[in-house]
Amino acid sequence: MDRIATLQAFLKDDPDDPFTRFALAQEHAKRGETDEALAYYEGLVRDRPDYVGTYYHLGALYRALGRDDDALATYHDGVRAATEAGDAHARAELQSALLEADGLGFDD
Repeated sequence: MDRIATLQAFLKDDPDDPFTRFALAQEHAKRGETDEALAYYEGLVRDRPDYVGTYYHLGALYRALGRDDDALATYHDGVRAATEAGDAHARAELQSALLEADGLGFDD
């Protein structure tokens, strides 16, 4: 059984599990299946805005697709979510991604 099928079986057992939904998004992204990855990432942000790890990856996917405005908005939302969750590590990563996406990276 491949990873997607295994993860879909897990999701069927617990459709609200954010980790499984995130893992499905990651697996689809790794395979280049961007529409499927976007659907899972965007669904997580909509349904579980407190699942902070999603914002970084969704923003990165938006950037890869040339959707820079969506990436910036996602990173901003992620910084807010990480701040509310008290997740300083995620907040720092998201702030760094935001600065880079906004053209203010430190390696310029």
